[in-house]
Amino acid sequence: MEPKVNEIQISYREKLSTLKALSLTNSKEVAELLFKNWDADTIGLHETFKILLLNRSNKVKGIYPLSHGGITGTLVDVRILFAIVLKTLSVGIILAHNHPSGQLKASEPDKQLTQKIKAAAQLFDVHVIDHIILAPDGRYYSFADNGIL
Repeated sequence: MEPKVNEIQISYREKLSTLKALSLTNSKEVAELLFKNWDADTIGLHETFKILLLNRSNKVKGIYPLSHGGITGTLVDVRILFAIVLKTLSVGIILAHNHPSGQLKASEPDKQLTQKIKAAAQLFDVHVIDHIILAPDGRYYSFADNGIL
């Protein structure tokens, strides 16, 4: 009997050309893009964690919703995060999540997760550019702007 194994297929298809995409230069532009691509009906209800995938010129390849959680937190599986980053051949990422409470202070778990992702990213030569926390009222907090990235 011949042993059988599953076939693994990895693919990434662009619907929109990345070369024509927006090139992000600062946290304000990132926050504006995130707010436009966040569900306004749930931003104040539960936490969601997303990653912005970027090419070498900081042009947005896409936004991937990584996890949806509860009122006070969401789980992030770093292995799935990097599966998406590697599958899309992204060289830069921006992390993002919302705080339904409107509190814009980065929690200790937020900081620890960011450092864990940053350390893993170095192994793949992927640059973690920022981590943005969004509040339902349109305010945001940037790890990079506040020197904790």
